[in-house]
Amino acid sequence: MSFDKSEPFTKIGIEFTETMKGYFSSTVKVLTPPLTLDSSYQRGFDQGKTDNSPFQFTLTISSEDLDDMMSNSNHEARMVGTVVAPALFPRPLTVAEGGFNLFTVDLNNVDTHNMQYRMKMVTAEGRTYYFQGFKVTHPDFVFEVWPATTTLYITIYDGESAGNPIVGKGILRIAPEDFARQVTTIKVINADSLGKRLEYETRFAKFFLGPLLDTYADVFARASVFNTDAPPRVKRPLRTGAPQVAYFKTPDGVGLRLTRYQGGTKGPVILSHGLGVSSRIFSIDTIETNLLEYLVAHGYDVWLLDYRNSIELPAATLQSSGDDVAIMDYPAAVRKVLDLTGVKSVQMVVHCWGSTTFFMAMLAGLEGVRSAVASQIATEIRTPLATHLKTGLHLPSFLNALGIKTLTAYVDNHEALLAKLYDDGLRLYPIELKNRCTSSTCHRITFMYAPLYEHANLNEATHDALHEMFGVANMKAFMHLARLTNTGHLVDFNGKDVYMPQLDRLAIPIAFIHGAQNECFLPESTALTVDELARANGNDLYQRHVIQGYGHIDCIYGKNAVNDVYPLVLEHLEATL
Repeated sequence: MSFDKSEPFTKIGIEFTETMKGYFSSTVKVLTPPLTLDSSYQRGFDQGKTDNSPFQFTLTISSEDLDDMMSNSNHEARMVGTVVAPALFPRPLTVAEGGFNLFTVDLNNVDTHNMQYRMKMVTAEGRTYYFQGFKVTHPDFVFEVWPATTTLYITIYDGESAGNPIVGKGILRIAPEDFARQVTTIKVINADSLGKRLEYETRFAKFFLGPLLDTYADVFARASVFNTDAPPRVKRPLRTGAPQVAYFKTPDGVGLRLTRYQGGTKGPVILSHGLGVSSRIFSIDTIETNLLEYLVAHGYDVWLLDYRNSIELPAATLQSSGDDVAIMDYPAAVRKVLDLTGVKSVQMVVHCWGSTTFFMAMLAGLEGVRSAVASQIATEIRTPLATHLKTGLHLPSFLNALGIKTLTAYVDNHEALLAKLYDDGLRLYPIELKNRCTSSTCHRITFMYAPLYEHANLNEATHDALHEMFGVANMKAFMHLARLTNTGHLVDFNGKDVYMPQLDRLAIPIAFIHGAQNECFLPESTALTVDELARANGNDLYQRHVIQGYGHIDCIYGKNAVNDVYPLVLEHLEATL
């Protein structure tokens, strides 16, 4: 094979556009070493806001060598654009000789990196100002990802370099809607195919945005969780406004995430997912209208909660029981929403393990919740014989003794053992699921939990995307779930009856939704729960809906759930505003 030197190799490039807004003050001129974060930036911002001295830029950043940009911290990309700063000049300034460095090492702080911005700003009359800005990232980046990615500390100099006198300091930030718009401008240059373009767009977005990728990068392919060989796909943009992301920590130091989609003033309502999945089950784009979009369209302030068992958080592989979620995660999440919104109480929509642990939390004294919709399970647990046999044989404890600390359906060091366990486990079920579909991911999900959906309720796109929604689940949670199954009602991880004596704490309006064909938790479970709660707190607070033709999680993302299930959720939320 010969190489034609007359046709030079064209490297893959990248470009994107960024808009940032804020304030700066010319009265703050504290001399500090370059790229050193101190209080002068905040003072400049505060004073600039008081003096009505705004600062805004729109910049297009580009590089002709994306691979080098991501691997070489000294690689400088070009910047062009305009700046609006009335305190400097009444008309927009033009950017000249702009340079951008991604994740350079901060020599003044251990394990800290900066994004650096440098540019000359030229007025229509030819006067030049020099702009120097930086964003800070550090080891706790995953829990400070929003401020780190969207906050720029700026210094303006009177002249063509940082050697000139300082004009002022301040802070610029990216609004959520501008950040969402910025992500859509990421464009790969010189890709020779759609697949290559998607690959590089996703690589850069993951590198640049980190954990914010899945929240904002609707146009990119999502990383596979269960099936590493799955081809990339383009997601449709959600019919919502730009989200706001809040990372926070529990009292035991575990990082959690809340993603806010503000459709209106109703609520706020917190949506909580099950085990081995994430809040993506409420926002999956493979159905025409998901639950998030449905509630936003009806004017709700929706908060998607990813607690410690979310597959999209580092905590997913930690060994944790339902007690940990109940005692640590729910109080921290509710408190965070109350603090950020200023309201006195929230509404909840909880599913599966998220519902189980929510009821534990309420029975343990969780405050600030005025009503709830519970999907599939609550205080009483009744399972089909196959599930009871699986837990009765102490399978989770057996796997834990073998050193298997998590169950998942992607390839890992225990693949051979797990594959055999999955195949043998499927024999516990009277219907061979391999006759229903050929998806190995679908089969493994069934082994880990039970048949979770009626196949007829999933469209092809959702079935093909199961590997995006399901992932790792820790063994301690499975062991706790097994204990609950064998006991028949809520107990703590050690089997102590610490929850059920406090049923008076569930004296709030609750609507229960259960799939009639649920093969994971039988409909009898919520029927018994309603009976117990009615005896403790009266009949008026509780409603129960059995959805014919539905199983377990298809009540959340079934292709017709928008017509068959979501109106029941809305009805209860509307009645308890």
